[in-house]
Amino acid sequence: MKIVLENLTKVFPQGKHTPAVTAVDHFNFEIPDGKLVALLGPSGCGKSTTLNMICGLETPTEGKIFFGDEDITNVPVENRDVGMVFQSYALYPHLTVKQNIMFPLENKKGKEKLGKQVIEEKAMKAAKLVQIDSLMDRKPSALSGGQQQRVAIARALVKQPKVLLLDEPLSNLDARLRLSTREEIRRIQQETGVTTVFVTHDQEEAMSISDLMVVMKDGVLQQMDKPQEIYDNPVNLFVAKFLGTPAINVLHGKIENGKLVIGKNVIFNVDLPDQNVSVGIRPEGLLVDENGPFVCSLQKIEKLGRDTSVICTHEGMQMDHMRIVVPSETKIENSDTIRFSLKPHKLYLFDESENRIALEEDA
Repeated sequence: MKIVLENLTKVFPQGKHTPAVTAVDHFNFEIPDGKLVALLGPSGCGKSTTLNMICGLETPTEGKIFFGDEDITNVPVENRDVGMVFQSYALYPHLTVKQNIMFPLENKKGKEKLGKQVIEEKAMKAAKLVQIDSLMDRKPSALSGGQQQRVAIARALVKQPKVLLLDEPLSNLDARLRLSTREEIRRIQQETGVTTVFVTHDQEEAMSISDLMVVMKDGVLQQMDKPQEIYDNPVNLFVAKFLGTPAINVLHGKIENGKLVIGKNVIFNVDLPDQNVSVGIRPEGLLVDENGPFVCSLQKIEKLGRDTSVICTHEGMQMDHMRIVVPSETKIENSDTIRFSLKPHKLYLFDESENRIALEEDA
């Protein structure tokens, strides 16, 4: 099911002691049928509010929501045919796994009402899909966090919804369980082909499982594209800084007489007018090079097995230190300074409005 958001806006009105808040600001994007799309951004950026409007738990202040060609903006939640998985799982503690999964089907009425055998068959099919069919007689209290999450997903899928909505479903799990569960979510989505919207503030989660990624800030869509494309070609400084671990290195620079200058270092020639710029360099975008143009003060070297992390400082930095990641076999001399050459496709320039400036290599 294709989802289209047109000019979608949500303003929470002014309270007695609080100002009005625009949580989602004129959002426009299309989620293709059968794709998994991640809404990514910091806390308070409007991603959960967007999800709640798609679900019907929040009413838009302005704009429209379409499922396919049908305008469902004012359709009640129960008639939208969506499955919702919350951060808290929201399982019924007094019911078994089987009863929790069956619950949405048992509440169907009229023409949609199903027989007991059909309900049990559908529940078992959903349980097998998420690999919890051996746990059907347990209560939620006897399950691990990951197993509870699978029950919540099975309950959302059992009614075969047109759209599956996941609101930070992994945030209560430990790191290892998050990794395995997100892989399961991706497998389930691909097997079912259901259009899925996944809300998270974790960029690694979003990049690892989504077909498309939407980056948000202050209720405004910043960029929507394939995850790797956004990482490689951020449209502005916010997106560049938000994606990447370790984070991108940001420095003060300037274009002067056709050259990019950072501090006292002339980096390379650029065909741009003179101006002040912010320079973003990915940690993997520098190579140790005794003849390189970029000179830093070496602070510390951290051996990380596969990679080596070089901690250094530079007079042009906008942060406390820079972190450069190089292959573990790289030889680094024990010295006060270290020189680097730069990979042009891992370096980005941003103007004073923090928008990306295209270099010749970008064109």
